[in-house]
Amino acid sequence: MEINGIRFKKYFKEYEWSNVFAMLKNNRRNPLICKDDFKGKLVVISGATSGIGYVVAKKYASMGANLICINRNQQKSKDLQQEIEKEYKVECNYILADLSSLKEVHRVANTLLEIPIPIDVLIHNAGVFLTKRELTSDGIEKVFMVQYLSSFIINYILKDKFKKQQKAKIILVNSEGHRFAAWGLRLDDLYWSKRKYSGLKSYGSAKLAQLLAMLCFSEYFNDSGVTINAMHPGAVKTDTGHENGKLYKWYKKNILDKTLKPSSISAEAIYYLGVSKDVETLSGKFFNLTTLETPAPPALDLEVAKLLWGISIKLGKLN
Repeated sequence: MEINGIRFKKYFKEYEWSNVFAMLKNNRRNPLICKDDFKGKLVVISGATSGIGYVVAKKYASMGANLICINRNQQKSKDLQQEIEKEYKVECNYILADLSSLKEVHRVANTLLEIPIPIDVLIHNAGVFLTKRELTSDGIEKVFMVQYLSSFIINYILKDKFKKQQKAKIILVNSEGHRFAAWGLRLDDLYWSKRKYSGLKSYGSAKLAQLLAMLCFSEYFNDSGVTINAMHPGAVKTDTGHENGKLYKWYKKNILDKTLKPSSISAEAIYYLGVSKDVETLSGKFFNLTTLETPAPPALDLEVAKLLWGISIKLGKLN
């Protein structure tokens, strides 16, 4: 096994044009709709004050679910709480945390661990896209931390709680962008200190890492009643990228956003994946909205996934 995780020859042989054409076709599809209610269930969502997370929170609340939202901004969290509780008559609590901080991610995970009732659905939605490399206060590349390591830590700390529940769904808001890491993960350079930083490649690598970890979690949860799946939320309008400079913000507002669909499409897909009985036994899968899809070959490499698992435990201080 190559120490840097790049396996060009292996993956080159595994790429199939049919999967690429399927992805392009799936991008034009609408999500399946689930009309079942979710009354009295508990749903945890990260990044719920804007974009996809906001409409997902409202969708689940409209169907009777109680919410715990993991957000950075206190005022926006209070506003969301008041809006949802007033409109839908459900409970909407929140945990304030910066998911780029190891300490705060551990605090969030342990807070969720102590909840005396089951978590029915956990939705990892928080994300970040950066055009320039940035390190967190812990010295971790920020996109890798927020897009991947934070969800890994939370899932890892909660994994036995979920198993004891004997039923739960974990949904990773992933991306077709994992295909930007076409030849695999640089396990020896996860923080982009040895290579020229690229926003798209960094984002793709973090999303690829999330898919690889999903394989190991799915294996751990096998036959437990707990499932973990990832989904591409469609080409929809979000607030991702607001941390970047004026040029990117102008491009996003005046060009990119005008080509995108409303985020309600993503909300319908995430509700379907969390509630529909049609997918309740599926685990370790990648969906384009609600359509099953084959991810890029590097996302199916269990050998690399297990290496990443060990690295992530160390990086996430989970020993």
